[in-house]
Amino acid sequence: MKADIPTTLCRWSALSLAGLALLAPTSGCKRGAAPAPAAPPPAEVTVQTISPRRVAVTNELPGRIEAVRIAQVRARVAGILLRRVFEEGADVKAGDVLFEIDPAPFKANLASAQASLAKAEAAQKQSQALLGRYKGLLEAEAVSRQDYDNAAAAALQAAAEVQVAKAAITNATLSLGYATVTAPISGRIGRALVTEGALVGQNESTPLATIQQLDPVDFDFTQSSTEVLRLRRALAAGTLKSVAPGAAQVTLLLEDGTNYQQPGKLLFSDITVDPNTGMLTLRAEFPNPERLLLPGMFGRARVEQAVQEEALTVPMRAVARGAAGNATVLVVGPDNKVEARQIKLGDAVDEAWIVTAGLRAGERVVLEGLQKARPGAVVNPVAADAVRPVAPAPAPAAPAKK
Repeated sequence: MKADIPTTLCRWSALSLAGLALLAPTSGCKRGAAPAPAAPPPAEVTVQTISPRRVAVTNELPGRIEAVRIAQVRARVAGILLRRVFEEGADVKAGDVLFEIDPAPFKANLASAQASLAKAEAAQKQSQALLGRYKGLLEAEAVSRQDYDNAAAAALQAAAEVQVAKAAITNATLSLGYATVTAPISGRIGRALVTEGALVGQNESTPLATIQQLDPVDFDFTQSSTEVLRLRRALAAGTLKSVAPGAAQVTLLLEDGTNYQQPGKLLFSDITVDPNTGMLTLRAEFPNPERLLLPGMFGRARVEQAVQEEALTVPMRAVARGAAGNATVLVVGPDNKVEARQIKLGDAVDEAWIVTAGLRAGERVVLEGLQKARPGAVVNPVAADAVRPVAPAPAPAAPAKK
């Protein structure tokens, strides 16, 4: 009996271990496996619904400021320049005195012409008296017909000498007047091109200064003939509507990148294309009361040349460019799935592009959350006009002073 006890204990121990081994997995199954992680909610993106709107077709074209009127002040008579009257860089009015040329020679010439006129008038009076006497003597047959004809010819010659003398007085008066050089137009005068004591007008009309009218000013700019043809074809096809005469607006972008506050008006476009550049010249006029625009300044004109009534536009920030330059946007479909769409762009309008192909009215384009919106993924679209800016958190209250 004693010999059987160890054998029985060994058997019980083996059975116990086997039972524990079987119970262990059984008890685990009763508790159940760990739940699988829940799927993340769709990413929230901001979208804008594409809708047609009226868009003005504008072109940004380079050009330069030009004065409306430019007058070169020149010496019209020869003489020594006595003094300069104007202040360089100042505004002058038409008729203001600018320079004075020594008038002494011209006064002498005028006096001489006046003396010649007096002499001619005396000779004319004498010849007229002689002709009158000869006429009476001819009737009495006291003089020959030849003597009378000679007297009549002398009277006509004397009258002609009077006219010559009067013309000389007019010429001398003009020369004396030209000795005082005046402004031909109103505007801003530049620097003097000659100094006092210089001999001017000798065998040529010496330039003395330049006056430019700066209010208003012209802006001459160019547009390619290719762009003009494309615009005219679109107008003829009815894709674009022509701007009413006088309604076209021109905005000037200055060379420092700022917009000129005064709007301009389009005056005309040239009728000839430059054969060297293929460009057509246009001209706009801008008011310049503060003289901010100066001749020669570079700028760019934004010209409203046509109107597209049903244009589809997409914000620039929604457009991505590929390596080949292709424009792509992310479109959210009716099932809220994202689709990458390649589009064709036209002109820029404010901060948007005109879409010529690839989008339809009513489609939704992703504006914000582009990193979270992958093609084929489901997103939670939120309209752009429904997004409200987050109010800043209130500043913490200052600790009370002890």
